Order: sequence, then structure tokens, then C-alpha cells
Amino acid sequence: MKRIVLMTVAAAIFAAVPVAMAAGTVSLPKGYEKWEKSKQQIITDKKSLFYGIHYTYVNSKAMKTYKKGGTYPDGSMFVVVQHGIRQEGGKPVPGKKSMIVLMKKDKRSKATGGWLFAGYTPQGKPSGIDPVKNCYECHLKDAPDRDLVISRYADFR
Repeated sequence: MKRIVLMTVAAAIFAAVPVAMAAGTVSLPKGYEKWEKSKQQIITDKKSLFYGIHYTYVNSKAMKTYKKGGTYPDGSMFVVVQHGIRQEGGKPVPGKKSMIVLMKKDKRSKATGGWLFAGYTPQGKPSGIDPVKNCYECHLKDAPDRDLVISRYADFR
């Protein structure tokens, strides 16, 4: 009987792991700043969650699929670092860092289409964003045919 109870508790804990990670308890990957980096991307719509200037970092596991399309392998990661917009010489330039987001392919994250989403403060601490409302729903709407990856490699360079 004790063994059945322990197995049930263990199964419940392991089933909750992807939900807990998606809720922002997963750490930012170390060294992501050394991954391939996109050109500057500017979102001027002040109503957008991504208003500002941002850069996308893509790990090597994701890059092949990012270039050619298809389904990403587990462990594929994208990190987006977002800055505010300030004007310098009449041109928009990056202001203060405003947030960091992570998208990591994780087949255990069934509630979010096989991707783990997490948000961070400019200092890299979990921000508490809702991975379903703030991430998954937009990715599902904007990129259902690209394995939920909104950005495109053509926009990367």
C-alpha cells in the first residue's frame, strides 16, 4: 500500500514539473548571449506586449529547423531580450532592458503545445507572466503552421 501511495505521489509531482517550469521557475540558459543573434527588431505598437527593440537569440539545436522549417527537436531554445525605445539623433535606439523571455521545446509541456514559455525581469529573475495567456495563445494564433515559432529566419539577418 505504501508503495502505491509513493508511486502516486511521485507521478503527481513529475506531472506537475512542466507546469511549474512553464510558470517561470526554469532558469535562463547560461551563455545564451553567445548564441546566434538576430538583427535589431523594432515593435512600435505601444499596445503590444513586445513594444520596444528586441533581439532574438537561437541555440544551435533550433537553428537548422529555424532556417529550413519543420518541427523543432526537444531542447530547441529561443531567448528574446527586449529594450525600451529611446530616440538618438532622430532614430530609435535600444533603451533600458525591459524583459527577457524564453521559449524552449519540451514535449512534456502539453498545455502549451510542446513548448515551455517563461518570462524574466531585466535582471533575469522570473517575472510571473502567464505562459498560456501571455505566450501560448499568441503563438498558437500567429504561427500554428511553424511549430508555434512566430519569428522567421528571413527576419533574423
